[in-house]
Amino acid sequence: MWLFRPPGVYRPQGDTWLLAEALRTVRLGARVLDVGTGTGALALAAARSGAGQVIAVDVCAQAVFSARVNAWLRRLPVRVVQSDLVDAVRDEAFDLILANPPYVCSTATDPVRPRGPKRAWDGGAGGRVVLDRLCATAPALLAPGGTLLIVQSALCGIDSTVDLLRTAGLRVTVGPRRRQPFGPVMMARARDLEERGLICPEQRYEELAVIRAERQR
Repeated sequence: MWLFRPPGVYRPQGDTWLLAEALRTVRLGARVLDVGTGTGALALAAARSGAGQVIAVDVCAQAVFSARVNAWLRRLPVRVVQSDLVDAVRDEAFDLILANPPYVCSTATDPVRPRGPKRAWDGGAGGRVVLDRLCATAPALLAPGGTLLIVQSALCGIDSTVDLLRTAGLRVTVGPRRRQPFGPVMMARARDLEERGLICPEQRYEELAVIRAERQR
């Protein structure tokens, strides 16, 4: 899929497409929220699958512009809003929430608050700065019977995400999974990850997984 992507906007990669596979079918007429939309790839996929309303949010102004252009080019009814995670839609309810948050573990030399393109992948020292916020805020936005789909790396703790979402009262399962070779960002951090014991020596791949969390009716 060709997507308009100005400089500084996250390029859809394996994690994006893994999450796209997990949402192959969207209930006709469903209200969908795409958190951290980037180019809007997942929001567009939801709109094509029969969603009744799709809202896409991103903290990055360039990403908001990119997603709006991509929706306009395809004549798809996606509303794109600039927002720090779900702040702009806290009073709404959704049947499906999609999220591909930043989860890459930062290094000791990385800034505490990343700027520019790094905001799309830098998840702090343990990779969970944004993930933990998402797990704390997204469940309240699910309509009865609604589903939250999050894609993340096993390196930042799948069990931690599962525990947080179960604590929020959701029914949680894990899958699908996929082994992904390191891209440039992860390759640059590989030695640091080895030294911290997060990967084995010479390991140059990570396991991605989609966490599915459902609110009971």
